[in-house]
Amino acid sequence: MTDAPMFTPFTLRGMTLKNRLAMSPMCQYSAEDGTANDWHLVHLGSRAMGGTGLIITEMTDISPEGRISEGCAGMYKPEHVAAWKRVVDFVHSQSDAKIAIQLAHAGRKASCMFAWEGGGPLPAERAWEIIAPSAIPFSADSQTPREMNRADMDRLIEAFAQGTRWAEEAGFDMIEIHGGHGYLISSFISPLSNTRTDEYGGSLENRMRFPLEVFHAIRANWPDDKPISMRISAYDWVEGGTEVDDAVEIGRMMKAAGLDILDVSSGNVTDDVRPRVEGLFQTPFSERVRAEAGIPTMTVGNVGGPEQINEVIAGGRADLCCMAKGQLFDPYFAHHAARSLGVEDYKWPKQYAAAGFFKPVD
Repeated sequence: MTDAPMFTPFTLRGMTLKNRLAMSPMCQYSAEDGTANDWHLVHLGSRAMGGTGLIITEMTDISPEGRISEGCAGMYKPEHVAAWKRVVDFVHSQSDAKIAIQLAHAGRKASCMFAWEGGGPLPAERAWEIIAPSAIPFSADSQTPREMNRADMDRLIEAFAQGTRWAEEAGFDMIEIHGGHGYLISSFISPLSNTRTDEYGGSLENRMRFPLEVFHAIRANWPDDKPISMRISAYDWVEGGTEVDDAVEIGRMMKAAGLDILDVSSGNVTDDVRPRVEGLFQTPFSERVRAEAGIPTMTVGNVGGPEQINEVIAGGRADLCCMAKGQLFDPYFAHHAARSLGVEDYKWPKQYAAAGFFKPVD
């Protein structure tokens, strides 16, 4: 490691990142029938111009009923490919960032209002049927999902496969599977939301069966030289839910299946509020999974500054640091971090070269 571990390259399969900073997926609720638009071009493109090594799109749903809201992004019809390709082509032509798409299905957390409208369930006249591993609503106010059958599983596995093929057409560098935060795949994993009595419920091995079927379908339709990530909730923060020991075992299972890196988050599997904790409260989960499962990890949560990122990377606690709110606050965080760390050969975009000589006044 150099004096600035944040700025050391990192390689997964045929993809090499220029630094260890990733932009976390953040729902924007600004798509039209799932189609990415100018908002997504500017939102994602500006972080690429800002020096982030890996850009991860917002949760992008593989079927219309899998959207959280009517404004969620999708990869469920051919028209979505060109819209996403416009974003990907900009990132590739105007920066040396890499860009991943997070494929997902919202499960029992679908059919809701926009976040800035409160995020509650849609009124009956606008709502659609939602599905989940078990017919358990997310909250007392939520719509009750229909329990999935084998035909539902087969349909969605194929939808993930088709979304993967379209992601390759659009030119994405990596796929991330959203297996956290109580969405469909996560709700199979957690015993709080999966009470099935068939081969898809009960033991962790059984609860991982559908997530692994989805992963294998994606891997079979994705180029061998391109990596796949998966986000998980390592700890449910609710008694009787997933524990960090389970996360380690999930890491082992996914590594054995061929996953390249695990994105380690926590919580949001039920409507119980995740505790507000200062500092890198989820990084210990990433550290344990990385050490005990032997799989590369990303950490997320309260990543606030370059010295923190340096310490995480140098300490072997994660391989990448995902930043969300910090990159909303400062799209050029990576450039500013390079200056604060004294990384002399880190260049701004050629159009913004003059920014390298700017000295802000306190």
